[in-house]
Amino acid sequence: MGMTMTQKILACSAGLDTVEAGQLIEGKLNLVLGNDITTPVAITEFRKAGLSSVFDNNKIAIILDHSTPCKDIKSAQLCAVCRDFAKEHNIAHFYDVGKMGVEHALVPEKGLAAPGEAIIGADSHTCTYGALGAFSTGVGSTDMAAGMATGLAWFKVPSAIQVKLTGKLQPYVSGKDVILHLIGMIGVDGALYQSLEFTGDGVAALEMDDRFTICNMAIEAGAKNGIFPVDEKTEAYLQGRVNRPWKAFTADPDAAYTRTVEIDLSTLRPTVALPHLPSNTKPVDEVAGMPVQQVVIGSCTNGRLKDLREAAAILRGKTVADGVRCIVIPATQQIYLDAMAEGLLADFIKAGAVVSTPTCGPCLGGHMGVLSDNEWAISTTNRNFVGRMGPTSSKIILASPAVAAATALTGVVTDPANI
Repeated sequence: MGMTMTQKILACSAGLDTVEAGQLIEGKLNLVLGNDITTPVAITEFRKAGLSSVFDNNKIAIILDHSTPCKDIKSAQLCAVCRDFAKEHNIAHFYDVGKMGVEHALVPEKGLAAPGEAIIGADSHTCTYGALGAFSTGVGSTDMAAGMATGLAWFKVPSAIQVKLTGKLQPYVSGKDVILHLIGMIGVDGALYQSLEFTGDGVAALEMDDRFTICNMAIEAGAKNGIFPVDEKTEAYLQGRVNRPWKAFTADPDAAYTRTVEIDLSTLRPTVALPHLPSNTKPVDEVAGMPVQQVVIGSCTNGRLKDLREAAAILRGKTVADGVRCIVIPATQQIYLDAMAEGLLADFIKAGAVVSTPTCGPCLGGHMGVLSDNEWAISTTNRNFVGRMGPTSSKIILASPAVAAATALTGVVTDPANI
C-alpha cells in the first residue's frame, strides 16, 4: 500500500522506508516552536526535568506574539521568562517587540519552514506550514520541552482524508471561505487525528496566502495537520526565504484515504461561521443583516498582505459605520511595512479603523479588542467558541477579510458583492 504526503514525511523523519496509519514512530524535528503563553510552561518542564541544554539553537523559535507588547504584569513576567531562556541558550530565532509577528505568519515569512520538514509547535495552529508541503502540528508544552532538549518527538502516524479541489474561486471568495465550507461539511471532529491532504487541479488556482489560511484551520476540523503539494507557487514563495536543501513529497497513486471530499471552488460563496463553532457555517447572504459592534481583520489566519489588500479595496474611500469598532492587525512587521508602502494603512485609518502592531491580541480575548457583555464581533480569526473574545455572553462570527470589511461599513453582516 502506498503512502500519503504526510506519511512519507514522517517516514523520512523517523529514518524508515515506510510507515502506516496508527504506527508509533519517533521522528527527528526540523523546528520546535513556542510563544509567550506556551513557552514559559515548556521552560518550567525543561528545568524540572533537569535539562540544561537545547539540541540545536538554530532549530528552535520563540515568538512573543499573544500578549505583546505586554498588556499587564503577568504577560510581562511570562515574556521575561522567555527572554531569559532565549539569552541563556542563544536561541537564534527569538522574536520580541519590534521584530515579532503573529507566529504562524512569521515562521513562513522568515523561511523557518520548508517542504518535507517535520515541525512541532506549542500552539494548535502550527498546522499552518502544511501550505508549504511540511508536516507541522501542534503539541503541548511538555512535548515542546522534550523537543527543545532532544530534537525528537513521538507521533502516531495519521490516516488521511483527501480533499480534491477543482475549479477557481469567484470574486470575493478566498481560502477562508474554502476552509469554512469544508469544516461545515465534515464537522469540527470530521478529521479527528487525520491528515487533511489537499489535491486536484484547483490547488493551482489558490494563492499561497489562501493555502496558509486553509491549513491554519485544519485543526478546527480536528485534523492532525493539513498539507498541500509543492508546486510552482510554493517554490516561488520559498525563493529568497529558504536557502537550505529541502525535499517535496508527493502521495503515491495507491495511497490510502479514509474518504475523499470534493469541492468545486467555482461554486463557493462567501461563507461565515456563526456562534459557537467553526462548523456552524452559512453562506453570507443567508445571514445578512445581523448587527455587530466590532470587526477584527487580522490574526494568524487572515493577517497577511493579500487579506489586507482585499479589506482595503472594500473600505477605501468609505467610512466605518457608527457604533462599529474596526480593528486591523497586520500579522508581521514586514506585512505592516508592505501595507504602509501600498497605502493600505492610510485607507484603513481614513475609513475610521484602527491599525494595531502585530499581535494575536483579540483572537484569544487577550487585548486590542476584547468584547463586553452581549456584544457581537465579526472576525477573520479562527475560533468562535463561547467566551473566546470576551465574556460568555459575547458572540463571534468567523468570516473572510472581504466579508468583515463589508460588514464594517454597514454595521450588519454584509455580502461584499453588495457594497
